[in-house]
Amino acid sequence: MGTNTKLYSLASLQFDNRFIRELPADSATDNIRRQVLQACYSFVQPAKVPAPQLISYSKEVAQLLDISEQDCQSDTFLNAFVGNQLLDGMKPYAQCYGGHQFGNWAGQLGDGRAINLGEVINQQGQRQTLQLKGAGETPYSRGGDGLAVLRSSLREFLCSEAMFHLGVPTTRALSLITTGQQVTRDMFYDGRPQQELGAVVCRVAPSFTRFGSFEIFSSRGDTDTLKQLLDYTITTDFPELGEPSVDVYIKWFKEVADRTIDLVVHWMRVGFVHGVLNTDNMSILGLTIDYGPYGWIDNYDPNWTPNTTDASNKRYRFGHQAQIAQWNLGQLANAIFPLIEQAEPLREILNQFATDYTERWQTMRAEKLGLSSFIAETDESLNQDLHVLLQHFETDMTIFYRRLADIDVSNLNLTDDALIEPLLAAYYDAEALTAEDKSQICTWLRRYQQRANQDDIDAETRKQNMNAVNPKYVLRNYIAQQAIDAAEQGDTAYVDNLLEVLRRPYDEQPENEQFAAKRPEWARQRPGCSMLSCSS
Repeated sequence: MGTNTKLYSLASLQFDNRFIRELPADSATDNIRRQVLQACYSFVQPAKVPAPQLISYSKEVAQLLDISEQDCQSDTFLNAFVGNQLLDGMKPYAQCYGGHQFGNWAGQLGDGRAINLGEVINQQGQRQTLQLKGAGETPYSRGGDGLAVLRSSLREFLCSEAMFHLGVPTTRALSLITTGQQVTRDMFYDGRPQQELGAVVCRVAPSFTRFGSFEIFSSRGDTDTLKQLLDYTITTDFPELGEPSVDVYIKWFKEVADRTIDLVVHWMRVGFVHGVLNTDNMSILGLTIDYGPYGWIDNYDPNWTPNTTDASNKRYRFGHQAQIAQWNLGQLANAIFPLIEQAEPLREILNQFATDYTERWQTMRAEKLGLSSFIAETDESLNQDLHVLLQHFETDMTIFYRRLADIDVSNLNLTDDALIEPLLAAYYDAEALTAEDKSQICTWLRRYQQRANQDDIDAETRKQNMNAVNPKYVLRNYIAQQAIDAAEQGDTAYVDNLLEVLRRPYDEQPENEQFAAKRPEWARQRPGCSMLSCSS
């Protein structure tokens, strides 16, 4: 932060709470499960917990909120961000929204285990909503208890910050705090529930409004509340578009589509699979939101999904995320149609999605290969053939692209063994590669050499360019599980060390090579390292 920047104390946080000031509230105040009509939120209170303990916090998010590191280690911070204490200006509430889940309309969903504390305006005039996940029941909890466990909470805390440092649009995480109480969870819904340590994550974002926030009111024919919410969203989060009107509604939908495209391209670039891309898990700001059964591609497999619930249909598999994003945008278009009553402009934006996504995806793939631009005549087949090779020879996606920068593209006379040598660490069974296998891979590598040489980029610049988009460190599933194992045994140092590594995902960090290793064999089928459920 600048030398003239003052860090406020927690007591000086400037709560604005525009969301609840300008949008309609639930008239009922009892915290019981119910259908909430003609309201964007319900007032609730976080549940008190017996013995909170700070596991970790993000110093970058604290700075974003003008909170000092000293305050982050105070009892006031601990109690405020676990839900035991309300700071001046906090007015807790849970949002009402609906959604399509796995392609089917699910009706009212809402914040079943998330409670918004309020909106803070920082020194730069930026609005940030503070939200506790796992802080107790709300009217939207349905059959749940509103709580969360350390296992899933740690995954969300780490991944939120890992994604930010990777340059992927995301909600953030300020803190991870255990509650000192046990929570019952059936991790794989197989009739074997267990007691797990409870935890609360403080999530941070300019807005937590979702596609489903608009769907719920449209589905009920409540166009008055629908219009209030859309006008508020444009005025608050998209003021550059102008005063709300039919034309601005259309511009807004185009902007949401553009941000969604950019988001999915980033996911594909770093090998991230969201795992549960329901419309209630899609942010209107184009942020990665709701880290549930997510996963990172280890061996490159476009058909892989980390979600056990989706294991048979694979609706939310890695290679299908763009199509799902477009489908979800279609549901958002349907939701706002009553305010526009013009199908063609919305249809044009949806139809343009595939073209715009493909162009940005191709540019991203060119950057991953260190090419100055995408040339369809040569690069489409180059990428398609690589797509096949990466699957045929079980290949770690992250390591492959990172090591590809070490290939000497100028020396066209290398033997197959010398040419492939920098990439061997990316193969899960490199010793099993036959001479014929290596020849097949090297045939592609020689085509790549020739294509890279067309750009006339010097070797060092090419490597720098590639290393700037191809991370060395991602939150591999097995590493996240190791962090969970350590935290459950009271070892919080592992979490802090891992968080520090993830702050610099594109740097070499030779002292942290163990965090860049490909998935070990023991993690191939272990729960938490390969597949996850929506249980938290």
